[in-house]
Amino acid sequence: MGRITETVKVLIIINALFFIGKLTMPDVADRLFALYYFQNSNFQLWQPITHMFMHADFGHILFNMFGLWMFGSPLEAQWGKNKFLFFYFSAGLGAALIHTLVNYYQFQAGFDALLAVGRTESQIYEQMADIMRQVANSPTGEYSTTVYEGVGIETINKMTAAFEGSAMGASGAVYGVLVAFGLMYPNVELMLIFLPIPIKAKYFIPVLILLDLFSGLTGFSLFGQGIAHWAHLGGALFGFIMAYYWKKNSFDNRRWN
Repeated sequence: MGRITETVKVLIIINALFFIGKLTMPDVADRLFALYYFQNSNFQLWQPITHMFMHADFGHILFNMFGLWMFGSPLEAQWGKNKFLFFYFSAGLGAALIHTLVNYYQFQAGFDALLAVGRTESQIYEQMADIMRQVANSPTGEYSTTVYEGVGIETINKMTAAFEGSAMGASGAVYGVLVAFGLMYPNVELMLIFLPIPIKAKYFIPVLILLDLFSGLTGFSLFGQGIAHWAHLGGALFGFIMAYYWKKNSFDNRRWN
């Protein structure tokens, strides 16, 4: 796991270049390349790809690039660069898909609840547009929501977050890589920075995924707020499906150079 492979190195360099670009033009970069809800005016067709190269801060990119190097290099060495790239981007797109589906569910739940208490579609979309204006004009990105009779604040907040929020980071793709690594090297011992005890990959990785599932379902996160837990789970799911199928069909031994 010590040697960095060529494709992983190139991916890390591209991520670093995107991060430098974000530092120089943060608002423009986020608006263009982060992943927005498909009905948001900031959404662009290329964002399911470009969001994989965007990161919120130095800790975010450092953690993801460390995971990409640590778990991606052995996979690229085993599979070849083309197969690894196919896997990496497929897991990242799977993460974007699951994240968007969850956002759709949360937005639609709020939308239907507002319709049920007498709001019209045009009024609801005007509220969303007003929120976008507030966010654009607020230095801290804060906004206010109106609580309508019969609709809980939690439903409104989830609806608003789904519509207004953006996702960024290589985490979904890296989670797919992590799951594939666990399937191929289940007995390799791994350690968490805050828990320096060796744990085999076949135990470590499921626990990590269960923590994301817990956070996604409850909204409580051990690792802080603003984490796209469902994107992590989407990347892990798509990564598992591909890696399991390849392993079951002895496809791991076929390289795509």
